[in-house]
Amino acid sequence: MSINAKDVKHIAKLARIELTEGEVEKFEKDLDGILDFVNQLSEVDTSGILPLAGGLKEGLLITLEDGSREDEEIAPFGSPAELVDAAPKKDKGWIEVPSVF
Repeated sequence: MSINAKDVKHIAKLARIELTEGEVEKFEKDLDGILDFVNQLSEVDTSGILPLAGGLKEGLLITLEDGSREDEEIAPFGSPAELVDAAPKKDKGWIEVPSVF
């Protein structure tokens, strides 16, 4: 696949940028070079290589683990009554807050 001036102008239009004719020619060469490099990468045999899922840390491969678990209901902040009791201002069982208007 090759990038031509028409493609560059279309990409510039989508990005809402204006290019001079010199910039169109420059980007045509640059983008074509990028596509050539990507095509070279697709020719590399990676059949025996494990995917890098989590990155490298001190030269060791870090893989992602399944972090799923069963749902469990928890009440991390206490009961509603305890929350009202902990509020700095309260009135008849309700939390009192400053007005915003």
